[in-house]
Amino acid sequence: GDAHLGTLTSREFTLERDWITLLVGGGAHPQGTGVELLVDGEVAYALTGRNENRLRPVSIPVHAWAGQKARLRIVDRISGGWGNVGVDSIVFSDRPRVEPLEQRGDIGTLALAALGTAREVEPVLPRGELEDMSTDEAAGVVRRLVLAPGASGTALFVLAWHFPNPWRDSLAMLTGIEKKKRHYAVRFADAAAVLAHVAERAEELAARTRLWRDTWYDSTLPHWFLERTFANNSTLATSTCQRFDDGRFHGWEGVYCCAGTCTHVWQYAQGPARLFPALERDQRERVDFGLAFDADSGRIDHRAEAARELAVDGQAGTILRAYREHTMSADDAFLRRIWPRVKKALELLLARDPDQDGILDGAQYNTLDTTWWGKIAWTSSLYLAALRAGEAMAGELGDTDFGARCRSVRERGAAQMVSELFNGEYFVHEVDPAHPESNSTGDGCHIDQVFGQSWAHQVALGRILPEAETRAALRALWKYSFAPDIGPYRTYMQDRLAGGRWYALPGEAGLLMCTWPKGGEQSAVGQGQDSWAVGYFNECMSGFEYQVAAHMLAEGLVSEGLAITRAIHERYSPARRNPWNEVECGDHYARAMASHGVYLAACGFEIHGPQGHLGFAPKLTPEDFRGAFVGPQGWGSYAQKIEATGKLTAALELRHGTLRLVTLRIGHAGPTRARGVQLRVGTRALAGELESEQHAVLVRLAEALTLSAGETLVLECQV
Repeated sequence: GDAHLGTLTSREFTLERDWITLLVGGGAHPQGTGVELLVDGEVAYALTGRNENRLRPVSIPVHAWAGQKARLRIVDRISGGWGNVGVDSIVFSDRPRVEPLEQRGDIGTLALAALGTAREVEPVLPRGELEDMSTDEAAGVVRRLVLAPGASGTALFVLAWHFPNPWRDSLAMLTGIEKKKRHYAVRFADAAAVLAHVAERAEELAARTRLWRDTWYDSTLPHWFLERTFANNSTLATSTCQRFDDGRFHGWEGVYCCAGTCTHVWQYAQGPARLFPALERDQRERVDFGLAFDADSGRIDHRAEAARELAVDGQAGTILRAYREHTMSADDAFLRRIWPRVKKALELLLARDPDQDGILDGAQYNTLDTTWWGKIAWTSSLYLAALRAGEAMAGELGDTDFGARCRSVRERGAAQMVSELFNGEYFVHEVDPAHPESNSTGDGCHIDQVFGQSWAHQVALGRILPEAETRAALRALWKYSFAPDIGPYRTYMQDRLAGGRWYALPGEAGLLMCTWPKGGEQSAVGQGQDSWAVGYFNECMSGFEYQVAAHMLAEGLVSEGLAITRAIHERYSPARRNPWNEVECGDHYARAMASHGVYLAACGFEIHGPQGHLGFAPKLTPEDFRGAFVGPQGWGSYAQKIEATGKLTAALELRHGTLRLVTLRIGHAGPTRARGVQLRVGTRALAGELESEQHAVLVRLAEALTLSAGETLVLECQV
């Protein structure tokens, strides 16, 4: 651990070879952590780690001291962050240690091309031969255009790269990762092959990309909102994410930060599952309920094989994600394959609630990196949401007894949450006095206190917590934890609960992780080794903020949800930070992909692919709304208009793939007595029934409809 200090000194030896080679990892502290070569008792050479636990090969040149006596000393003089050192495989050698070239993470090829005919494009090489280039010479490609006066032309250049080996883990090693390749290495031999693929399909690839771009931005939602809620999905194209040659997806928390696609961070990320559902289904089946799953206990190891430990929030979130991936499927085959293990995972959570009152008991390790104890609104709300998802899945598969058990515990839990943990304004954490070492929020107003209900809205599972108390909790977060200027609060807290990283700087707005409007912040500090983690409470971490913003939109607190989202957008404006890189514990942080959930909440989006159901309940301008959607096998645009006369017109246009539809729910601003539905695709009329719901209409088609790209379903009725 970082807190330990000490040195380890070798016996004396004679320097008889030219090199000492070894593997070194750990902290990058000169003279603090690393390895020292002592010659005549003095430090002749020293090296450190690079703030990573992956052991890297290094070589110490010692020929200058040939024949002299020496010692090696491993030192750890640092007790703070990265205050550790790892050393292995010390070898005296006549040659330096070199990692085999074909295994290196930075081996690969680059290629540059201009697209055009042989008459229009030519390479430019010094002296005509690439192999003869010196380091100060340049090569390139030229695209020639002949233009008449007033004419224009386009020169299309393509830069391709092909680096087949993924970077090796900086934390615990994944099984066999040293043998894995990137997924694209299966498809392409080198960068030249990539270029050939692009050249052959350039128009198709560009057209599809532009079609999605145009579909996304052709919306009545504010442009800044569309930017912020989609930008973080670019994390999938960064080094935070890897896809190996066997098809397996692996995500860090941030770029090379904290391995294992950990359940408790990635459960916040809504974007990947909604845009690339097949990727997330594979992650659930192959990893979470595959290699990370303990079949005896039902435990989902929260970092797959990188850390064999239960995180209760991640366990509940992964059960919810299993249901989400089911609803983003075309049929129920995925759910049928994983259900026995999903059920086992739920039984583990039920076992951690021995009195079956719907409140988790015992140790609760979570995404704030320590084990909490007591009755915790946050983790128990996720438990109740997971039970609701289990109830829904069990119902679909005919497991009625287990579904009834989930429903019974969930209903008791909702009542217990209100009676035991609601203080009249918000939900709290009832601390376990037997564990003074545990961090807690106590009477604080915690950002994730009703996270379970937020999750339930994301997957259209309805209410798991009472509406009045839930909305009160969200209003309390707005009242007590949203700071238009974070600076004064952080200054105020330095003498009360110090610490925290500056993701929001003085002068910037944000939603704080936890505040204590009724006092008691000192109770948050654990009395043992976990006390370091209380600094999290003073931070503004965008992934947490987004889940609250999405929840507020879902509950009708539209202005508040938009304001929180806008605050993050301003923090990540190009004048301040990289707008494509929301930082938490690492760059391009996975949790920030929760931003896409804010978009889904603004649309009131709901889907159940196997049942052929789609729904929209726009929270902004429902009388004139338009926005993009993605289904299990296709994507397109949805629009609705409600005229003053009460005429509702909705259009569902599919622009790529296919979409199977049986029911369509359309939300609007007021109560309704809908009537007179008319349905058509092109000139073809369809039969269907109309049902009135509170603030919505439900259209049930007489026969299942499969839309293909280019087709539009139009609906008209009176509301």
